[in-house]
Amino acid sequence: MIVTTTQTVEGQPVKEYIDLVTGETIIGANVFKDFFASITDLVGGRSSSYEKVLREAKETAVQEMKQKAASLGANAVLGVDLDYETLGSGNGMLMVTASGTAVKI
Repeated sequence: MIVTTTQTVEGQPVKEYIDLVTGETIIGANVFKDFFASITDLVGGRSSSYEKVLREAKETAVQEMKQKAASLGANAVLGVDLDYETLGSGNGMLMVTASGTAVKI
């Protein structure tokens, strides 16, 4: 499955536009990750625990989007957009949404 943020794949014309496909995931960050991230923020540096959670959420959302596209008979998803939002009391939840156009090329 080709997944790209571009509207076309060079040298491969779109034969059929199928439908909009999305994948969503919501992940909570636990208290220990919050604690260690706050320490990292105080002393400087990167928060590897949050980076890992963010990466996992993105991969899950993209995988779900690809599965939906495949179930529709698509072999590519074009114009992919990733959105990130925080939710919940104290912004303790992270939502990642992947969306794009399922196509046959």
